[in-house]
Amino acid sequence: MSEDQGLEEDDSGAVMRAVGRQIKLWREAAGLRQAELGAAIGYGEELVSAVERARRIPRPEFLDKADEVLGAGGKIAAMKKDVAEARYPKKVRDLARLEAEAVELGAYDNSVIDGLLQTEEYARVVFGGRRPPFTADELERRVAARLARQEIVDGSLACPVFSFVQCEATLRRLVGGRMVMRRQLERLLEVGQFRNVDLQVLPLARDENSGLGGSFRWRKLKDGTTVGHTEVQLISRVTVDPKEIQILEMRYGIIRAQALTPRESLAFIEKLLGET
Repeated sequence: MSEDQGLEEDDSGAVMRAVGRQIKLWREAAGLRQAELGAAIGYGEELVSAVERARRIPRPEFLDKADEVLGAGGKIAAMKKDVAEARYPKKVRDLARLEAEAVELGAYDNSVIDGLLQTEEYARVVFGGRRPPFTADELERRVAARLARQEIVDGSLACPVFSFVQCEATLRRLVGGRMVMRRQLERLLEVGQFRNVDLQVLPLARDENSGLGGSFRWRKLKDGTTVGHTEVQLISRVTVDPKEIQILEMRYGIIRAQALTPRESLAFIEKLLGET
C-alpha cells in the first residue's frame, strides 16, 4: 500500500483529521475495535489506527469498504473526492486549481519534459532522482499527483489551448534509459496531434535562444488574468505582476518564433524516436 505518511501542515491535514474523526465515530457507534474493523475490510489494525489519527491517507477502496461495513449509507464514501485531493502536495493542488481556471496555457522547458506531458515512467525517474530522496510513499504521491494534473490534456476542445516549447536537449537526454525515452517521445507525438495543442522544439543548432534563462510557464485564466510560474531548485514562484507577465509573454513569443513549427517539430521528434 502507498498511503502517505506525515501529511503537510496545510488544508490537507485538516481534511484528513476530519475524515479520521468520522471513521472513528462510525466505528465506535458500530461497537467495533480497530482490529475488528480492519479484519472486516481487509486492512490491518495499524493502518486503521493511522487513518483515524490522520497519519495515513486512505485509498478509495478503504473508504468504500468502511462505509459498507459500518453502515454509513454513503457518508464515508462521499469523502473520497476530498481525500483524493488531499493525497497531493499543496503546490500541486494550487497549480491544478490554476490550470482548471485556465483558457490558455504556455510552457517552455529546457531541463526536462514538461510535467503535463510526462509519461508515468519518465515522471517516476525524475522524482526518483531527487536528493535527498523522497520516501517510497512520497514518491508515489508525487507521481500520482503529476498524472492527475494531466487529465486536462485529453485532446478535448473543451480543454484549454496548450502551447509547449521543448528545448531539443530535453528530447535527447536519456532520462531513465532508451526504453523510457522512447515511450516519452511516443507520448509527445500523440499529444502533438491534439487539435488544441501546439508542440514545438527549439533546436540546439539555433544560434539564437531567448530561453537560456530557464524554464517558465504562464496561464491565462477565465477572468482575463495571466499568471506566470517559474521554478528552480528549491524555489517555486507564481506572479501576477503586470511588468513580469509582460516580460514572460514577450520572451515566450520570441522563443516560439525561434523554434520549429509544430509540424516541423513532430517530424523532428519522429526522426529522433527512430534514432533512440
